[in-house]
Formats: sequence, C-alpha cells, structure tokens
Amino acid sequence: MKIMKNSSLKNGALAAGLLLFLAASCNDNPKNANSESAGIDSTAAENNTQLTLPEGFSATVFAEDLGEPRHLAVGESGKVFVKLNSVDDGNGILILSDEDNDGQADEKQGFADYGGTGIAINGNKLYASSNSAVFSYDLDEEGMPANMEQPDTIISGLIDRRQHNSKSIALDNSGNIYVNIGAYSNACQEQDRTKGSPGQRPCPILDSAGGIWRFRADKLRQTYDGNSRFATGLRNVVGLDWNTKNNQLFVLQHGRDQLHGMFPDMYSEEESAELPAETMYALNEGDDAGWPYIYYDQNKNKKILAPEYGGDGEKTGAPEAIDPVVAFPGHMAPNALLFYTGDMFPAKYQNGAFIAFHGSWNRAPEPQKGFFLAFVPFENGRPSGEWEIFADGFAGAETVESPGDAEHRPTGLAQGPDGSLYVSDDAGGTVFKITY
Repeated sequence: MKIMKNSSLKNGALAAGLLLFLAASCNDNPKNANSESAGIDSTAAENNTQLTLPEGFSATVFAEDLGEPRHLAVGESGKVFVKLNSVDDGNGILILSDEDNDGQADEKQGFADYGGTGIAINGNKLYASSNSAVFSYDLDEEGMPANMEQPDTIISGLIDRRQHNSKSIALDNSGNIYVNIGAYSNACQEQDRTKGSPGQRPCPILDSAGGIWRFRADKLRQTYDGNSRFATGLRNVVGLDWNTKNNQLFVLQHGRDQLHGMFPDMYSEEESAELPAETMYALNEGDDAGWPYIYYDQNKNKKILAPEYGGDGEKTGAPEAIDPVVAFPGHMAPNALLFYTGDMFPAKYQNGAFIAFHGSWNRAPEPQKGFFLAFVPFENGRPSGEWEIFADGFAGAETVESPGDAEHRPTGLAQGPDGSLYVSDDAGGTVFKITY
C-alpha cells in the first residue's frame, strides 16, 4: 500500500483560484436539451471556472491533480474512492477525505496496482475492476479497506482486446454484480472498421462480449459460464446503475461510429455526426438491444437496419430487440449513470437519473458535442419527462473541435451520504462536488 497524505490538495486549489461557487438563475420551464439553450439560463458567480448550474446549486473543486480518475464511490464515512484509468505513482485507487468538512479533500491515500474504470460500494464491501477482472475489499468501521494489499478476486478472465475494454460495474439488492463487457468492434465486420467489409451474422463477438454479464458478488474466482450473460446486443456500456424504485438495471450504450466514413452514399457528414443515438435501456434478464445488426435513430424513433447487414438508412430491423427508454443525440459518450436517492436536492431530482457525458471524438467536421451532466426525471422507475442539461461548461469553450481541447471531461458520478453529487473528470484530473 502506498499512502500519500497531501494537504496541498486544498492549498493548491485555493492558490489556483479553483474554488467554485456557481449560483445560477433557474429556468422554471426548461427546454429540451437538444436546443442550444439547453434549458440553462444562468450566470456563474465571479471566481469560478466556467460551469453553470441551476439556481441554488453550487460546486467546489473537491480535489485536483489526480491523474485520470474514472468512476467514483462514496462510503457512509464520506470517504471518496476514485478509480484511476492508469496506475499513477503505484496506485490504481485513491481515497480522498475531507477531515475538516469544508468541501475540499485534505487527505489522499492510494492503493491497488491496477488501472481500470469500475468501482462501487455495497454494504461493507468495496468492489473495483481492472480491464479483465473484478476485486473486492472489506471495509472496516472507519470505512477503510482492511485488505488493501490482498483483495479477493471475484471475477477474472474477462475479454480485454483494448477496444471498449473498461469493465464498469453495478450491484443489485440481491447479492449480484453486473459487469459490462464491451464489444471489441464497431459493427462486427469481417474486417473491423474497413470500408466494404460485410458484417458477420451471427456475430461471434457476442459469445463473450457486447453485453452485460451477471455474477455473484460474494463468490470467488468466477468467469464466463452458460448462465452468466444477463443481456446482449450492447456495443459498449460505460455507465450503468441499479434503479431501486423498480429493482431494475439501467444502462447507457455508446452507439456505433463512422456511418458517413463507411457509407458516404447513404449518410452525409451531418447525419453521421448525429447518428446513431446514444441510448438508455432498462434491462431484464435475456434482453437483446440489437447490436450490431441495428442502431437506433432518435429522429425517426426507429430501430434501423445497420448498413453492414443490408440496411440503407431507412429499413428497420430486429423487431425482437428492445427499445431504449431514452435516446440522446449521437456520439456524446455517456460514461456514468446515477439514480439520485438523496434528500439534499429539490423534489424534481428525487429518484431521477444523472448522466455524465464524456464528449465525442468522431463528429468532424461538425463540432464535438457532450462534456456536460444531463438529468432525466423519473417517476415510478420510468422516465417521466424530457432530458435537460444540469451542469455545463466543463469543456471550457463553446466550440470543441477535438476532445483534446476540452479542459474537463465528465466521467464518473457518486452520491455522498449528505446527498451531494461528486463528478470526476479524466481530462483535467479533477473531482467536483455539487451541493444545493
């Protein structure tokens, strides 16, 4: 275990002027976030970065200079666990503590010798993933991992072909853990991302990737078996969460790329920038979302047959595939999903879904899109209204031509015991804390 007690976390943030206090004027009737205004008509207070939030909300830089923080988990003690994409100074997980309760971390500790994305807390257990395995740690009375140097291996041997290889995780209330295993392909062509190469039917990737697998959270050394695949036809899911209102898993899919590049006679550059939708699904065991044979067109509200499988941009396909419950514009990269169950935020946010959009890379020559937090209202476990932008301005510019130009790219979400919302950013190495 490597421990770094770093009081400069706080001092550096203050010295750099990175304390945020974002007071914004509220639009009582927010528009659909597809519009330019996105329902946000707010003016950030002085001495902030560029974030905007609805009226009554504020944000602070909880910690910075963290490397590449991906997903987050917060324990009952208030300690914030940060999963790093790559090992930094010997650590793949950071523990951030705010000992004086001023909204900024003043102590940082590190452990775990593997990079990755997934991290979650359930009861007195901490779960974290590499790109091929999932580990668990016992939390002591102070909320610290008791077996930092010798975690239990819950799952191993998961596919890691470098493309779409992050293993995001979520837990239900019945002792199960759900793991995304992304497809190492764009559209399951015979030659991936090659113009003119036909799609494979059946797609052999779906045997071990391109879906969600379910395992027991309390059983050691599990791997693939005939009963562990929970849902299929999902190209890549980075954001997922268990909805406790209806006891169901919800996931966010990253849609396919390169419609214009592969099929310029069927799709214009503008169409390819917006298609296909980024989609939210409510999953039941055995569901099939249709990848790679179809994609979802949010403008037509239809499942469209993929061109690699005989589609022309109009033909529908895979009627047996489930429909999304929400469809967003394409290529915004939804990287985290959180159902808000705290009591700090106003009533409209109760049990609704917050989504961290990481931001696109393949909308050129159109500007890139995303780099914000969205909110979807829910009632009785189902979406009940239009989605809206909740927190914007992470990118630091109105127009982003390349994702490398964005100052911050939202990646992870977690809820604190007081109901506050934590947001990680793997471009600027920052964790933000949003309160009301």
